[in-house]
Amino acid sequence: MKKTIAIILLVILVILSFSSCATQKVSDKKSIVVTVFPEYDWVMNVIGDLSEEYEVNLLLKNGSDLHSYQPSTKDMASISSCDLFIYVGGESDFWVEKALENPMNKNRTVINLMKILGSRAIEEEGEEGEAPEYDEHVWLSLKNAVLFSKHICTELSRIDDKNAKKYLENTANYLSRLTELDENYSKVVNESSFNTLIVADRFPFAYLCKDYNIQYYAAFDGCSADTEASFETVIFLAEKLDESGLNCVLKIESSDDSLPNTIINNSKNKNRKIFTLNSIQSVTMKDIESGTTYLSLMQSNLDILRDALN
Repeated sequence: MKKTIAIILLVILVILSFSSCATQKVSDKKSIVVTVFPEYDWVMNVIGDLSEEYEVNLLLKNGSDLHSYQPSTKDMASISSCDLFIYVGGESDFWVEKALENPMNKNRTVINLMKILGSRAIEEEGEEGEAPEYDEHVWLSLKNAVLFSKHICTELSRIDDKNAKKYLENTANYLSRLTELDENYSKVVNESSFNTLIVADRFPFAYLCKDYNIQYYAAFDGCSADTEASFETVIFLAEKLDESGLNCVLKIESSDDSLPNTIINNSKNKNRKIFTLNSIQSVTMKDIESGTTYLSLMQSNLDILRDALN
C-alpha cells in the first residue's frame, strides 16, 4: 500500500514538474496586450515569423464594441504584467488609467494611438460649450496605420533589440502593402462619378473621408449611442440623397436596414441600394482564424466605395 502511494506521489511530482516547465516556457515569451483588432493585426505583421516568441492578447476578441467594453480582472492582470500594451486612448478607454496603475512589470511599454496622432486627431461635432471629444476610430485610415505600425516597430525593436533588424524588414514589407492600398483608394476616389456619401447610421469613417477628401452626411456621429434618427434627420438625409444623385445609402456592419430603408423611402428614387461598410471594430477570433486581416477588410471597404461613388 505504501509502495502504491509512493508511486502515485512520484507521478504527481513528475506531472507538476512538467507543468512547471510548461508554465516557465510560457512566461519566457514576451507578452503584448492590445485592445482592438487593427492593433493586433499590425503587431502580428511587425513580428512576422517571430510570433512563436510572443503571446499577443487581443482584449476585444468576441465581437464586442470598443464603446461598451469593460475589462475583466484577468484582462487587468494581463495589462499589468505585459511587456507592451497598446490602446486607442479615446473616451471609451476611460478604464485604462486605472489599469496602468502600479504595474507588475515595471519595464512595461505603453502605446497610446491618440497620443501618437496628436493634433491630427479629428474632433467630433458636439454641443456648444461642451469639452471637445475626438473620433476614436483612428484605425480607419491607412495613413494612420502606416504611422502606428512604424511606432510599434520602434518599440518592439527597443524591447527586443536582438531582433530589431527582422522587425524593420517585416515592417517595411507591411508598409508597402498599406501604401499600395492607400494609393488604390486615391485612384478610385479620384476616378469616381461622385464625391459624397449618405450614411444612415453612425459614421466612424471620418479619418478615411479626410484622407481622400470625401464629403459625407450621416445620421449620427462616430461614437453616438443613438439608434433612432429624428424625423428631421431622415428628411435631411433623403433630400441630400436626391441632391447628390447617389444610387445607394450606406450603413455599418452591426446595423440593420431599417433606417436606410426609411431614408430611401422618403427620397424620390425608391430603388436605391443599401451598402455596408465595415468599421473593423467587431472582429472575432473566429474571423482571424479564418484569414480576416486589417488589409482584407480595408480592401472590402474600397470595393464598397467604388460601387457607392459611381
